[in-house]
Amino acid sequence: MIATPEQIINSHETVDSNDKVAVLLMGYGEVESYEDFANYNEEALNLLTAKFAPVPTWIYPPLAKILAMFDLHEWSHQHGNFISPHNQIFERQRHNIAHCLHDKWGDRVKVFKAFNFCRPHLPSQVLETIKAEGFSKILIYPLLVVDSIFTSGIAVEQINEGLAKPDNETEHWVKGIRYLPSFYNEPKYIELMGKLVEKEIQDKLSKAYIPSEIGIVLMNHGCPHEAKGFTSGIDESQTLYELVRERLINRFPLISVGWLNHQTPMIKWTQPHAQLAGKNLVELGAKALVFMPIGFVTENHETLLDVEHIIESLQKKYPQINCVQMECANDNPEFCEIAADWVNPLIDSLLTEDEMLVNPSLASANYSRSKHNHHHHDHDHNHSHDHHHH
Repeated sequence: MIATPEQIINSHETVDSNDKVAVLLMGYGEVESYEDFANYNEEALNLLTAKFAPVPTWIYPPLAKILAMFDLHEWSHQHGNFISPHNQIFERQRHNIAHCLHDKWGDRVKVFKAFNFCRPHLPSQVLETIKAEGFSKILIYPLLVVDSIFTSGIAVEQINEGLAKPDNETEHWVKGIRYLPSFYNEPKYIELMGKLVEKEIQDKLSKAYIPSEIGIVLMNHGCPHEAKGFTSGIDESQTLYELVRERLINRFPLISVGWLNHQTPMIKWTQPHAQLAGKNLVELGAKALVFMPIGFVTENHETLLDVEHIIESLQKKYPQINCVQMECANDNPEFCEIAADWVNPLIDSLLTEDEMLVNPSLASANYSRSKHNHHHHDHDHNHSHDHHHH
């Protein structure tokens, strides 16, 4: 092919789509106006609650509206028109992670964000943008919750939905995919969590309390025990808790996990919930309590409002207790750097592998075992035959 002058001029600006990766950072997204509450709740019910609660789907729209009324009451009347900082924090995380990745990969990598429940950043909408910008390799990176197939899995569910109707039946536009499911056991994250708790205690409590009087509640994303066969993240979250606890327990003997549950009726949730955890530590002699969210990396209404309610009710019950509410990792520069590091190997593998060619028209629902050659068929037949003799 003969290169024309234009191509030569532009060659350093345009990167071949085979040679670039779209990193899709995924969070919940949080509503910022009352009108959006009902939509948000309906999306959340459809994607999350449907996986564990025995609720018929026709209930979702009216239920979403009722929940929206409760939300409005809680956010506006009890919390002076609370607007969640989640979306801004998530954008800063995206920006920082993009900055770190740019240092290593230059323009070959671009970081997009998608929100599970919030327009105009729904995964299907963002996939359109990614495609329009000429990307064909995608790295799916759910951030927000350190948990499992259950929460991170809804990210994949939504992406599959967005990719389900290819415009070209014989060649899918996606040529490569990678996925980072969770980072519950990443040493640098665990170390950072421990370090942040130690620093907070050093700054706010160490002068007034003996270390054994300082209770630490490490908060995880609550999980239902039964989730219609879905892995709900209990194992990952439990492991994360054990690893952070191990890092602190020799210096601070009073540590408990505290699950931030959505106490749904008829569903058994992880225990102890954060309030009970605080109460238990007080009974063991804690005079101060530190509440640290380790299972969330981005602030949202659970880490803000729910924890605030928990602390308020504990302080009513034990007025002499000093409670400290800590932040998630958020856009802590050290966190953003290690979060970018986790995906470097995946970006590398996407850039170096050959493009995959997927032809959607070949997909069929036939059970492929029937296509086995005759020899296998006989073998199977004899096998079942022998079986009858037994």
